[in-house]
Amino acid sequence: MYSFNYQKALSVAQASAVLTRSDASRLLSGGMTLIPSLKHRLIQVDELIDITGLPGWRDIRIEGHQLWVGAGATHQSVSRHSEVRTFSNGLSELAGMIGDPQVRARGTIGGSVANNDPAADYPAAVLGLNATIVTQKREIVADDFFLGMFSTALASDEIIEGLRFNKPLKSAYAKFRHAATGYAMAGVFVAQISKDQWRVAVTGATDCVCRWKEAEAAAGTVPKDLSFTHDNVLDDIHAPSAYRTNLVHILYAQAVSYLA
Repeated sequence: MYSFNYQKALSVAQASAVLTRSDASRLLSGGMTLIPSLKHRLIQVDELIDITGLPGWRDIRIEGHQLWVGAGATHQSVSRHSEVRTFSNGLSELAGMIGDPQVRARGTIGGSVANNDPAADYPAAVLGLNATIVTQKREIVADDFFLGMFSTALASDEIIEGLRFNKPLKSAYAKFRHAATGYAMAGVFVAQISKDQWRVAVTGATDCVCRWKEAEAAAGTVPKDLSFTHDNVLDDIHAPSAYRTNLVHILYAQAVSYLA
């Protein structure tokens, strides 16, 4: 591990100021990706900014017809929170499927969303529920946030403060786990937003989380001719593209069945 300066931020403004000092500055929240990357010397950091103690960072609360989840909320707290379960059972169940108990106890929703790993679970819920990502500078709707593999709309000095979720009529998530890592080989999040509006988000199968418009048009049904097509379906040592495509179809049907 390389040497670096460690700072415990007391405010978002302080963290943002330190973040702009160097291109090699990084924020530490749960550290589930950052710390292993440092340990194996995959990245070099000049400034490590600990934001785990920021005021309200882990808050989870209902705000009218929306759910606020602070960026520092752990997967465990999201999965176990009674208001999350009532608001969106799909989001609650998804959080409980992430990694293993240790990862769920330390990993945070803000870190996962900012990292945008193509096999991460949270991006499917964020996109499927049409959430809004709130930074210290602006609000970004989910459709505009995820740009590509490990790429988001965040500017270099932006920090996610929390996420605002819209309440669905119902929602569900189905996932096929990689046995060793717990990451999604494929995952499908289905949400009925209103009587005539559905959103379906796919993670793990492509280079970036994406909406499946054909499934959305199916409005909670599973037509025999439903087809998942994407220009960048992953094809790697874990699974060929045809296998992942088939998984998406199966998981969509499972998620729909959970809604009944």
